[in-house]
Amino acid sequence: MREIEVKVLEVDKAAVAARLITLGAQKTFDDKIHALYFDTPDHAIRLQRTTLRLRKEGSRTMLTVKRDLDEQGAKARDEQEVEVSDFATMGSMLRALGLHIWLEMKKHRVSFELAGLHFEFDRYEDNYAYIPEFLEIEGPSLQVIHEYAGLLGFAPADCRPWDAVDIARHYAELRDCPG
Repeated sequence: MREIEVKVLEVDKAAVAARLITLGAQKTFDDKIHALYFDTPDHAIRLQRTTLRLRKEGSRTMLTVKRDLDEQGAKARDEQEVEVSDFATMGSMLRALGLHIWLEMKKHRVSFELAGLHFEFDRYEDNYAYIPEFLEIEGPSLQVIHEYAGLLGFAPADCRPWDAVDIARHYAELRDCPG
């Protein structure tokens, strides 16, 4: 499956969620997410522009492989995903294969769906709690994403082609800058 998404930083969740509901969006998720990112000791997975993620989404556990695709102005990936029965056991199996966790992130997510697009408000916890809540918009094309972002009051310039690591880096740099 092809995934195309953007991030909109520092949103007013209440106002944007209200606008989504006015437009006819349905809330589809409101729970915790715990994600573990795996790689080999020599970083072979990331060097291939690929992500291997094990994620507990509320009561579901998903194992996902994403490969970066080139797309101007959006984060685009080919995504393959399968539900697995047990987060801890799957994590142990991946470690038994010689993989290690290079990143662990926990967040609270509230998701809406509208016209085949996904709108997700993420608020990170623990080591990444310094990141302000943001909105992720995923859709079939950057043009459609920009159209719906506009309906929510955001310009194309507000839509960043970033992943979680880019966002964490951005806010860590702001936090570390004096003044």
